[in-house]
Amino acid sequence: MNMMTGIETVPPPTHPTGEFLAYEMEYRSTLKPLLARLLDMAQSAGWNRRIAATALMFLAAHHVSAASQASDKT
Repeated sequence: MNMMTGIETVPPPTHPTGEFLAYEMEYRSTLKPLLARLLDMAQSAGWNRRIAATALMFLAAHHVSAASQASDKT
């Protein structure tokens, strides 16, 4: 069962990572509609949109922190 109906694949970047501002802005533009759809799906399922957004921020921060800690150990 596909739990993420409506969420497509993420297209590859057109800017190299060395062009940090263009790269980051492109990625934000890419993620914005995907995030909106994810929040729409959560809200349609009965979740509070603001709480869903807060949970996503927490999970993103936790993911970055865990990745950072893992790279510190290597």
